Amino acid sequence: MKPNYKLCIPIVFALSLISSVGSAQLQDMNLLNSPVDISRDFRDFTNTYYLADSLSKFNPATASGEVLYKRHNYITRQAFDNMLGVLRPAAANEFPTTEYAASPSLPFSIEFVSPRTVRIKATSGFQVKPDQESLMLVNGKAPVDKSWKYSRIKGGHRYTSAFGSVTVSEHPWRVAIRDANGKLLTQTVHSRDNADSTFTPIVPFSYVRRASDYSRSMSAAFSLSPNEKIFGCGESFTGFDKRGQKVVLWADDANGVQNETMYKPIPFFMSSRGYGMFMHTSTPITCDFGKYFSGVNSMMIGDDELDLFVFLGEPKEVLNEYTNLTGKSPMPPLWSFGFWMSRITYFSEKDGRDVAAKLRENNIPADVIHYDTGWFTTDWRTDYQFAPDRFKNPAKLLSDLKKEGFHVSLWQLPYFTPKNTLFTELVQHNLVVKDAKGNLPYEDAVLDFSNPATIKWYQDKIAGLLKLGVGAIKVDFGEAAPANGIYHSGRTGFYEHNLYPLRYNKAVADITKQVNGENIIWARSTWAGSQRYPLHWGGDAANTNTAMAAELRAGLSFGLSGFAFWSHDIGGFVQSTPEDLYGRWAAFGFLSSHTRSHGAPPKEPWLYSPAFLKTFRTADEMRYKLMPYIYAQAKDCSERGLPMVRALFVEYPNDPGSWLIDDQYLFGSDMLVAPLLENVQERDVYLPPGKWINYQSGETYTGGWQKIKAGPVKAVVLVRSGAVIPHIKLAQSTMKMDWSNIDLVSYAANGETALGLICLPSDNVLQKISVDGNTLQADPYQGRVKWQIKSYK
Repeated sequence: MKPNYKLCIPIVFALSLISSVGSAQLQDMNLLNSPVDISRDFRDFTNTYYLADSLSKFNPATASGEVLYKRHNYITRQAFDNMLGVLRPAAANEFPTTEYAASPSLPFSIEFVSPRTVRIKATSGFQVKPDQESLMLVNGKAPVDKSWKYSRIKGGHRYTSAFGSVTVSEHPWRVAIRDANGKLLTQTVHSRDNADSTFTPIVPFSYVRRASDYSRSMSAAFSLSPNEKIFGCGESFTGFDKRGQKVVLWADDANGVQNETMYKPIPFFMSSRGYGMFMHTSTPITCDFGKYFSGVNSMMIGDDELDLFVFLGEPKEVLNEYTNLTGKSPMPPLWSFGFWMSRITYFSEKDGRDVAAKLRENNIPADVIHYDTGWFTTDWRTDYQFAPDRFKNPAKLLSDLKKEGFHVSLWQLPYFTPKNTLFTELVQHNLVVKDAKGNLPYEDAVLDFSNPATIKWYQDKIAGLLKLGVGAIKVDFGEAAPANGIYHSGRTGFYEHNLYPLRYNKAVADITKQVNGENIIWARSTWAGSQRYPLHWGGDAANTNTAMAAELRAGLSFGLSGFAFWSHDIGGFVQSTPEDLYGRWAAFGFLSSHTRSHGAPPKEPWLYSPAFLKTFRTADEMRYKLMPYIYAQAKDCSERGLPMVRALFVEYPNDPGSWLIDDQYLFGSDMLVAPLLENVQERDVYLPPGKWINYQSGETYTGGWQKIKAGPVKAVVLVRSGAVIPHIKLAQSTMKMDWSNIDLVSYAANGETALGLICLPSDNVLQKISVDGNTLQADPYQGRVKWQIKSYK
């Protein structure tokens, strides 16, 4: 019997609201997989605190030495019926007293990765396995740059490149980061900095030693400047600017898109002041971006050592540097940029064939049909086998659909219930995460992707499906790796939980590339480095205006975290989508890097009104006609580490207004999209400097705030004056597109030369194009493409 998803999905989500509350509350309630907020360890009277004080040893040639840490404890201080906890110097409490330092000197170093990238390393104690290869770094380790010049200065040491400088002061110990003009961008916070200037107790750059188990964690405290803004941290659904927020970086099934937890946390952020930071660790992290004290950014890192990369430059430069280090998103296949039709769920071969026929019958261009949880014999029970009673010949189904221009995507997850036929095999062969006793931490068996044998077992299963003809695997879940688990790597979940999504993404992406030769997965969870395995979608959004707005903020944040490609469930996931919302969300969806309708039925556009079907088709057709623009912009993003859904300030960093906008975006470099987040026909739109041309009406606007009406596509869509946008003749599938005939539409409000990009899927080489009036300045393909030059007017 098929479950009634329309009834059961809201119940499931209502029950799971428990895990949607704030992370601090979650930990207090002690629920399974609660996000780990380690900031409380830096407010615990039982712990011992070591405050970075002075440089006790330093070798300028190697930029390495030792920092003296002064021991402190919390004490209470009462004044006028108000009690404060303040840090005060403390004596040693170890015995024998001859064996342990009250205030230890510990290793510290500066490493230079590129002229724009500096690595700051510090440790809170002896490291048994230093300098291991990192899965987060594209080559397992960071490169070395020798262009930085050393100079001795009064009371310290300075290293300078063409783009900035790093100053290490001896006493008090500080590390200061400056730009090429000498402007201070940020610096470490010393206890002296706030001792006389505020009554607020502040934890400076330090580490904590827990009384409970003697484990240690670092707090990298850096200064914040007035009006400084912070962006990134992954797919975060809270306010776009993280200044004034506390962000807990712990992979979690967020159960929606409107709370502070994240499917896709990334330990990277950028500042409006001209720098970015990457916290190179997989442990839990809590960043207090001036929430507790407005002038201090406290990066409380679960690890017992600090490995912090600092990047200098404007947003594009910072993203390029970060993705040079952790990897850039490779180009997904052309068909993935088409429309993905899905719901939870199609159950049979007949369902797939019927949906394919209806898409073509209703002239809804589409390239993918997705089978979600229901292609197994038992719904949700992953066994990698098509249900034989409902799929008589899966190979023929996949072959027939591909001839019609459809690839098939399949859902699965890495958790196996006791009733799963694979459960016993996985447990007996030690392919799953264990607990301290050697049992399973959960009732389910969780694949241990730190074990090469697990990866081989798993990839063999996935390879069988790919060889059958499947185009992509949905890499769902991955946020619940046991925090108390013992992994094959020898580490606990404290280190492996956040790394799990990266290992999971990589396992599926690698075998897909090996079998199909394509860079494509459809994943929900991530960690730093997951951008090397595109692509990712936004999770289980509600069917509301506020969810749509939160999804956009999250996409902007995700793009500022190194990810070029991102999608979301058009109309929301949880219930059937109101028609009005679905129409407006469709415009947002078709103007994202990738496009999928998914969630509780009905999701198919022909099951709504004829007027809606026309609206949906119009947005879909616009996307398919824009495919040369989309594909070229995607290629540019993959080469430069830029997002397709792009915050305005990435292209306009010198425009103060562009830093304030969180409900619009640039789609690539030349198109601006302002979704309708409510049931209105027009909205206020902020335009960066220059002239902008309405893609749907041809009207021209100048920079600043404008009230603009939407068109047949339910969004405000504008083109930057001076851009040329390539188009292609409409086809019902990317497979049917004729790339030998391209229309170049010039958007030149002042008659200026229009510039753009083109990339043919046949060679995947990005080319520049230039149109002056009705003339193509130079043909990059020397006659291989027939160009039709048009003007927007």
